[in-house]
Formats: sequence, structure tokens, C-alpha cells
Amino acid sequence: MAKIKKKGTSGAAKNYTTRSQALRKLQISLPDFRRLCIFKGIYPREPRSKKRVSKSSTPSTTFYYTKDIQYLLHEPLLGKFRDQQSLAKKISKALGRNEVSGAVRLERNLGVKIKLDHIIKERYPTFVDALRDLDDALSMLFLFASLPSTENVPPKTIAKCQRLTLEFEHYLIRTHTLRKSFLSIKGIYYQATLHGQDILWLVPYRFVQRTGGDVDFRIMGTFVEFYTTLLSFVNFRLYTGIGLVYPPKLDAKSEESGAELSAFTLSGQGEGATETDGEAMVDREAQEKAQAAADELLALPAPASEAEEQASTSAQADQNGDDVDAPETTTTLDAFTSLDPNADTLLQPSLTADVQAAAALFEPFTIFLSRETPRHPLEFILKAFGCKRVGWDTSLGEPGAYCSEDDSRITHQIVDRPDLPLPSPPLTEDGVDEDEMLDDGVDDSLAAAKRPSNVRVPGRVYVQPQWVWDSINAGMLQRADLYAPGATLPPHLSPWVKAKRGVYDPTVSLAEQEAEGEAEEAEGDSEDEERDEEDADEALDEASEGEEIEGVRGDAEARDLEDGLVDDGMDVHLGGSDSEGEEEDEVAAGAAEVDEWGGFSGDEDGEDAASSKEARAHQAELEAEARGLAPGVIADAKKVAKEAAKSKRSKAERDAQEETDRRKLMMPRRKRKMFEKMVYSNAQRDEGAEKLRGKRRKIESGKGKVPAK
Repeated sequence: MAKIKKKGTSGAAKNYTTRSQALRKLQISLPDFRRLCIFKGIYPREPRSKKRVSKSSTPSTTFYYTKDIQYLLHEPLLGKFRDQQSLAKKISKALGRNEVSGAVRLERNLGVKIKLDHIIKERYPTFVDALRDLDDALSMLFLFASLPSTENVPPKTIAKCQRLTLEFEHYLIRTHTLRKSFLSIKGIYYQATLHGQDILWLVPYRFVQRTGGDVDFRIMGTFVEFYTTLLSFVNFRLYTGIGLVYPPKLDAKSEESGAELSAFTLSGQGEGATETDGEAMVDREAQEKAQAAADELLALPAPASEAEEQASTSAQADQNGDDVDAPETTTTLDAFTSLDPNADTLLQPSLTADVQAAAALFEPFTIFLSRETPRHPLEFILKAFGCKRVGWDTSLGEPGAYCSEDDSRITHQIVDRPDLPLPSPPLTEDGVDEDEMLDDGVDDSLAAAKRPSNVRVPGRVYVQPQWVWDSINAGMLQRADLYAPGATLPPHLSPWVKAKRGVYDPTVSLAEQEAEGEAEEAEGDSEDEERDEEDADEALDEASEGEEIEGVRGDAEARDLEDGLVDDGMDVHLGGSDSEGEEEDEVAAGAAEVDEWGGFSGDEDGEDAASSKEARAHQAELEAEARGLAPGVIADAKKVAKEAAKSKRSKAERDAQEETDRRKLMMPRRKRKMFEKMVYSNAQRDEGAEKLRGKRRKIESGKGKVPAK
């Protein structure tokens, strides 16, 4: 007799296990299980059939791979979690006996400290693997760095997130590896290229954050605990890779005063020289050395031996051991050559071209940030793209500012105010102009003290903050007059959206996007609209002279009807004396004479309208004869052009539709349905793009309404 097969021992039921079964096997609580799964990167799985996987009559909702749970059985953190549970029981017993001092002593002496270094090395065996998973880590840490301290978010966690994110920004400033940025509703997006990997993260705006009760901060706190460890490893490798000591020195007093980036002092290894980011001059030799080291490390994965060294938190670790053991290698990029000599030339990749372009974008400028502008994002972006002289108002934080607003070395000032007028030169007490006083060698501090703060300084370029973002996304400085204070700004477009066929692209001219005959058809539609408007205006003018249009009644007559002064359809004659009748006859005769003459304005309007109609009719006759129409036929030239454009466009569409129908006959039914759905979606896309092009055409021709800022 064959052996009876037991349910749940083979097949899909063997590959999956429920969450309750995993908890019984690991012997831990549900919060600890969730925490352990986040640390190890294990997530629930969705089987194809829950009924086949479930070992009971009631199907479960959460399943995990059996091999993943088996892998967690050997995790050292399980012992730490059990120690925490036993310590919690001891503390609760001490508090139950009212032994508060004993509970504090137990927590201080037997407190369990959890380290995640071994998990970082397990999940990221190479440095490039850690960089690929850095997007979510940076977004989460920048979010917690902007949160207020509450019961769920302790101030130590916020301070640690702020320190790690500022250290990461310092590395981007030093190596000029920031590439793009975008201002969105959610926040500010940044993209940097580190060791050949593109990293994109989101930084929220610095508003007052209000934490809601529907957010589980325990889960988010677990992710933050893991991400802080990961970013510590990454920052250590990045800093030591360019010859800097990690962690950088932090000035507590400057940080309390709002210095932020300027509170850190970078120092090189073995040189003894320090570099303060707020100083005016930068050590050029150290910068070139760091840049050369960064270029050599681009796109090179870290071996497992180096990953083990990253786990060491001691600052006195030997950093030169890798250089001695590792063979000397030079980073060379592949050159892409085409086999066909007539093919297009392929662009060859370059390691230092982007870095040099970013380092020289704002380098020759001295930029001042007004107090209404976001200081930290602008300071970070400007310094990451080469500007080393950034000043701001003392109300934003005095430490680290390069200059004040009255400094004569400022070349650009970023403001977010209405249009600022140019100042008029005031007179001094002796009746001398301020410009003459400056030419005579008088100190400019006196003139700056008398100059109002809401006027421009001659010789200084004033721009709005969007000028900085558009310049770095375009890779070149944009025209400053387009971003002047009070001006309507150009559209701020995402640098990651690539133009697709058939989709409206605001960066390309209309001539390159329009379909064949679309411009002529749109022009004919606009002419028809103008003609209808002219006819409506003429009708209103005639109605204003006393003629009644069917279905239209004047506002004054309507008000009189409401008041009962005029009876609709009835004339009421009021009796009076003969003298009054004679006076009315004289007034009527005078009015008749005036109506016969009409005045200057009436004759001019009539002559202009008649001449314009005759000119249009004559032009239409000439074009009709040129097109071969019968003599005496009057056709509108614009209408003829519009119909010709429509016929030309419809003929091309008919030919394409006939070819498509012939091909559809050879398709299977399933593919034909998919093709019809695709055609429908493409038609909807083309219709939307055509509407956007029509709006742009009206705005460029001056007939549309440009939205105010």
C-alpha cells in the first residue's frame, strides 16, 4: 500500500509559510519580527493561489518564503531581541515593587545595544550595491531631518539625520557631483552621479511639519535606524576615497547659530591642513588631489575586504592598507566605434567633463541671497556648482556668510520680490550727488546706509531663484533678463522627462511639432473667429444707433421695463399745452437735422466698414480667379486656404487609414483588439498635444491671455 501523502508537505504549500508560523518558529514577538524583516530586507510574498498554499480551511493573508524564515533562524539579532524581552520583564517587576532606582540601574547597566554593521556587509557586498540602494535612504533621512521633535521622533534621531545629510552634501560640494535638481510640489528633487551610479532623492521644503496620528512612526523609525547606519558607511567610504578625514569636525556653537553647512571643517589625511567651507579661499592643491582621486574611483566596485574595513568605526584605522595590497589600476572608459563609416558619430563618455563644467558654472560670481529666498537649498546648489562666495542676510544665520548686502563685490543678488526700482541719486547735506561723493573717494558705507533696501544697486544683476535651477539643468547660464524681479518666469520643466513622439514638447518650436497642414487650418479657424467677432461688433454698433436686433434688448430698456416706465408694445401720449408741443416739434426738427448729418465719427466708421468689406470681397475674387473658379464667384481666401489644408491633411490620413485597415485584416483577433486600444490612446494623446499647441500659438501671436504670475 502506498504511503499516504500529508497535506502541506510538498508543492506550493512547502515553499510558503504564514506569519503566525514564522513567529512560532522564531520565538519572537510581532514588533520584533517586523523589525528583523526590515533589517534583513525580507518582505511578504503573494502566492498565485492562496487556497493551495494555506494549510487550513481559512486562507491566511500574509505569507513569507520558507527559505527566508529559515535564513532568519541564524541571525545574531535574535539573541539581542530575547535579551531585550528579559530586561523589560525585570524592569517591569522592579517598577511593580516601586523600586524606581533599581529599574534605572537595570536599564543603565544591562541595556542592550544593537549594531547593524554585519547586516550592512551582508546586504551590500560591494560599494556600488550600497549606492544603488541609496535613493530611499536619502529621502527618508532628509525627511526626518526636517521633522520637529515629538514623542515618536526623539531629538537624537533628528540631530543624527541632520549631521549625516550635511556630511553627504559636503561631499557633493567638494567633488561637484551634483547634476540636476527640480522644484516640485512635494519638495526639491536632486540627482547626483557617484561612482557611475545616478542617485535621485527628494528633500521636503522647510515648512512647519505636523505629524499626523495615522502614521506608524515605529516602522519608519526602524527604517531610519537602518538607513543611518547605511549612510554612515557610505559617507566613510566617500570621504576616505578623496583623502578626507571622516567624520569631519563639527563646531557646536556655529551649528546652534544656524551655520548648517559652514559648521563643518574638512581636513585632509596626513596633511594637517584644514578647510572651512565658510572661508573665502579654498586650498586648490587639496581640491585637485581630491578631484583626481574621485575620478580614479568612478565606477569601481569596492572589494569585500574593503567592505569589512568600513565596519570599523575607529578613526585611527589604517587607510593605506588597500593601496598597498591592491594592484595599481587606471580607470579607462571604452571607446565606442561604429562599423559603418556613414553612420552617425557616437558621443564618447568622459569622466571629468561633467565635473569641470559643474565646477565652473557659478565660479566667477559673488552671489547674495535675500532674506525671503530659501537659503540652504540655494547655498548647497551654488557651492556644488562652483560658487565659493555666497552671502546672505544676518537674519538667516550670521556664521558662514561671505558678505553683507552692501558689499560692492556682489555680482548677482537672488530675490523673490516684486519689481525693484532703480534708485535716484540722493543729495548730501552739502548738495553733492552721491555718485560724485563716491568718485571723490568717500567710503561707500555712508552711501549704503542711506540707500533704501527696496531699490536696486547699480551694477548688480537681480534674478529670481528659478534662474539657478534652470541654469544647472541646462548646463549653462540662462538669460538673466528672463528671470528679473517681477517678470513672468519661463516654465520650470522637469529635467528627467524625455520628449516622446507625438507628445507636446514646450522646449521645441511649433514648426517642428506641427502636423502637415495644422498651422494653415488653425490660421483659418482664427480668421473665422475674428470675422465673427467683427460681425458681432458691427451688429452691436448698429444696435447702439437705435436699431433693435431680434432677441436682443438694451440694458436701459430692460431696466425701464422692470420699473414700469415703458410699456412693451404700447405708446402712451401724454397731453400738454400748445407751447409745449411747439417746443417738442422744434427739438424733434433739430434732432432730425443731426440724424441727417450724423457727425464725423458716424461717417468714418461707416466708410471704414464698407471699405474693409469691399477689400475683402475684391481679394477673394482675385484668389478665386487664380484658383480657376468660375468668374463672378466670390470666395473667401482664408476659407479656401483652410479647405485646401484640410483636404491635404485628410488625404494623407485616408491613405494611412487604408494601409492600416489592410494590415489589420491579417492580424489575429487578440492582437487586433490590442492594436485598436493602442490607436485610441494615441489619438487621445495627439488630441491633447494639439490643444496645447493651439494655446501656445495664440499666446505667441498675442491673441491669447498670458496667465499672470
